[in-house]
Amino acid sequence: MLKFENVYKIYETGTHALEGVNFEILPKDFAIVIGASGAGKSTIIRLAVAEDFPNEGRVLVGGQDTSTLRKKEIPHLRRQVGVVFQDYKLLPKKTAYENVAFALEVSGQPTRVIRKIVPQSLKLVGLEEKMREYPDHLSGGEQQRIAIARAMAHRPRLLLADEPTGNLDPKTGWEIIQLLEKINSFGTTVVLTTHNKEIVNRLKKRVITLRKGKVVSDQKVGKYEL
Repeated sequence: MLKFENVYKIYETGTHALEGVNFEILPKDFAIVIGASGAGKSTIIRLAVAEDFPNEGRVLVGGQDTSTLRKKEIPHLRRQVGVVFQDYKLLPKKTAYENVAFALEVSGQPTRVIRKIVPQSLKLVGLEEKMREYPDHLSGGEQQRIAIARAMAHRPRLLLADEPTGNLDPKTGWEIIQLLEKINSFGTTVVLTTHNKEIVNRLKKRVITLRKGKVVSDQKVGKYEL
């Protein structure tokens, strides 16, 4: 589902974000990427959604080499990949329903499809009763659930969760992790980046550890070790 082949990413500032990174995440996997700030976690997310491209090596999403994509093909790739961020990135002047609907509107989905999919997506995250609420009327955990509903609106095969619990208390954060596990159980591949040691150790999932842009450990059932 996601494969990095000897990937190097060097920014114009001279920063070596990734150096010879190799890993493969198969369909339906749940993998956790850990590392200190600056280790390369966010770069992996950007490369996986073709917001950026490697200087060397290949990034394959669903078997497609992102470097070979034409500009008009990138939106199609991104519809296969849902992304959730630490700071939610909800539109403050749109309701929960409208935030999820917007993701479908920008890709040209007809109104009849949007009216069907949005309630389904909100039901998936347990917030169908909050669809008319604005983000500032929702708790942090509820806002993150809306962000997940939006990310899942296109029924992506791959969900990237970039520090999704970073702004949440431990109880609420664990509820978000359980929601990601639920989504994974339905067949969606999940890649989670996190600094949270407790979450990593409780999950007992595959753990890929980055240090200074390099993969230093890849454990099938890993622990938080930096």
